[in-house]
Amino acid sequence: MTTTSAPIFPANTPIPIDLFVSKKHPGLPRGVIEFTDYSENIVYRVNRQFPKSSSNGKAVLLDSAGNPLFSLYPHHDGSWQGFKGDEGDKDLIFKVQRIVTKLTRTELEVFLVAENQGQGELTCDFKVIGCHFQRSCTIYKGDSIVAQDGEGDDSRDESV
Repeated sequence: MTTTSAPIFPANTPIPIDLFVSKKHPGLPRGVIEFTDYSENIVYRVNRQFPKSSSNGKAVLLDSAGNPLFSLYPHHDGSWQGFKGDEGDKDLIFKVQRIVTKLTRTELEVFLVAENQGQGELTCDFKVIGCHFQRSCTIYKGDSIVAQDGEGDDSRDESV
């Protein structure tokens, strides 16, 4: 007979929270996405800034007080680069490369710059696999699931 037990987590493991994504919230300006907790308190906000006449734009992740945490810029090779704060020319933190784009599935590889320093070629630190139609996404580190998002039966736009 096989017995299973609940996984044991270290004492300093953060408590997971549900975040809800909204880009259709009343009063939300065009190009802004909000992440709220269950009590509808804003946890994060993403401001997308893409001029109509240019493909050079950026997305900035802000905390609940409006402070920039990091900014994302499209790179000429089709990837995205994430920089600390709102400065796009220093403090590169990560790079994201789309590796699969199908009608039913998208896969991204995330490379953390600090984890790959001095190794020459970047190695993938996280993999993101998502399905737009199911409004679902799973983030992996190796073979382990780090985070998962799926369509819930809540009345909000999407649950993360």
